[in-house]
Amino acid sequence: MLFMLMATDADNSHEARIKARPRHLARLQELQAQNRLVLAGPNPLPDDETRFSGSLVIADFESLDEAQAWAEQDPYVDAGVYEEILIRPFKKVLPDD
Repeated sequence: MLFMLMATDADNSHEARIKARPRHLARLQELQAQNRLVLAGPNPLPDDETRFSGSLVIADFESLDEAQAWAEQDPYVDAGVYEEILIRPFKKVLPDD
């Protein structure tokens, strides 16, 4: 089942995000290699596209519990980048693949 993981960055977490980014991307690349990643990317600030307010990941997990466990192990969580993560089931309608 697909799940949406919408994370909100903590205030003043830009430097921690940069430092943890290689480990964060490596985990996403693992999902991609397993053909489980639909999309992933950060939410740039409207007035500064080099800084971010959060991230969105849509990926295939067996259950909400698995999605939650995966999210909790993200390097951005360990680094204090993410203030909160909202996880919801997601149904892809368009585009057709």
